[in-house]
Amino acid sequence: MDAQDFRRFGHQLIDWVADYREGLASRPVMSEAQPGDIRAKFPAHPPQKGGRLDEAVAALDRDVLPGITHWNHPSFFAYFPSNTSYASILADLVIAGLGAQGMSWQTSPAATEVEEVVMDWLRQMVGLGEAFTGVIHDTASTATLTALLSARERASNFSQNGRGLQSGDAPLVVYASDQSHSSIEKAALLAGFGRDHLRLIETDDDHAIRLDLLEAAIAEDVRRGLRPCAVIACIGTTGTTAVDPLAKIADIAARFGPWLHVDAAMAGTAMVLPECRDHWTGIERADSLVFNPHKWMGVGFDFSAYYVRDPEHLIRVMSTNPSYLQTKQDGAVKNYRDWHIQLGRRFRALKLWFHLMDVGVEGVQALVRRDLGNAQWFKDRVDAAADWERLAPVPFQTICVRHVPAALKGDEAALKAHNLELARRVNEGGEAYITPALLKGKQILRVSIGATATERAEVQALWVLLNEAAAP
Repeated sequence: MDAQDFRRFGHQLIDWVADYREGLASRPVMSEAQPGDIRAKFPAHPPQKGGRLDEAVAALDRDVLPGITHWNHPSFFAYFPSNTSYASILADLVIAGLGAQGMSWQTSPAATEVEEVVMDWLRQMVGLGEAFTGVIHDTASTATLTALLSARERASNFSQNGRGLQSGDAPLVVYASDQSHSSIEKAALLAGFGRDHLRLIETDDDHAIRLDLLEAAIAEDVRRGLRPCAVIACIGTTGTTAVDPLAKIADIAARFGPWLHVDAAMAGTAMVLPECRDHWTGIERADSLVFNPHKWMGVGFDFSAYYVRDPEHLIRVMSTNPSYLQTKQDGAVKNYRDWHIQLGRRFRALKLWFHLMDVGVEGVQALVRRDLGNAQWFKDRVDAAADWERLAPVPFQTICVRHVPAALKGDEAALKAHNLELARRVNEGGEAYITPALLKGKQILRVSIGATATERAEVQALWVLLNEAAAP
């Protein structure tokens, strides 16, 4: 392919993406493909001769789209928002075209310095103080692992430079709520704490961590000679978007000394609204926090924002400095390879820059307010219906409900089967997509509002659809 072919295919594919986006509402939200359907459309062996990209482009509609679940569909209410704005798509094209490697300042100075700028913009947007410094990670999962590694090394006085966790010292313990994301458990295991030293603390009726049980668990571990290492507070849990009492957790952390990490993966975007910031009162006392602009904000996947109050500690834990990476600017600039696990890094900062230049802070705020309003509209309909039950507060944009016909009240097994069937009817019908999940043993339906294209009309249509599916 030469530059002229690139221009031709580029124009063709931009038009294809635009046509795809414009036609989303007419497509079934969830892919109807069965296991193996997509693979069967492709040859078993690679092409021996090139020059066939036109065939691949022509096959996108036939061979690829049937296997795509449309996360940007206006009736996508499953999992969590994962929007990609047009501006972010264009930025991804520029990122790929530049092919910049941003592991060090010298390898592409703009990749470092644009990231410095946009991460400080983002800090200001969500009301974080100047004590925090940010870096772009791929996902919240790796940011959480980074936080636990940082906590481990602080608590163990940098045991990684000696015998590590094989030193024979008392085990380190991690604490989080029983509603925390599965990535927290995974990070604790990967960081070497061991499942026996992860405490998942029971939550209250609003699904927030119980402070009395957290404090009691830490005190008991101290009494047994164990070492509290990290506490993770969730601001917007995955299941229900529950909000842990951060300020009081910070008090406990200050008393016992563990690292305080805040997981605000989706709900962090809501903090662009000053009226939402009470949800994370005490955030200035956290050692680290993560949230995902690639969810509710509109920046294309993957883009997680990780902030720390002590970047020097992070660098000491993560740095690597072989001779072939050393440059004369070291010490005067940021080398972001030393701020996370991976060495190589894409020029992700362009996506946030393009997106904000397109919509501005006010545009992000408007979309978040719209989605919060739509969630409250849906909540009010559920609360007013005799045969629907809401099982969690609605601080953000997720509503957790189940249908409870009078004939099934008190029969949890029957209610589980009934609601799973309801979800199946909705999802396989193609008009909307919701997520069935378990909440403390009860089968629920999660309605997550936040796709960029979702307006009140789609939320109203979902309410009608759920009631039609629930009808006997």
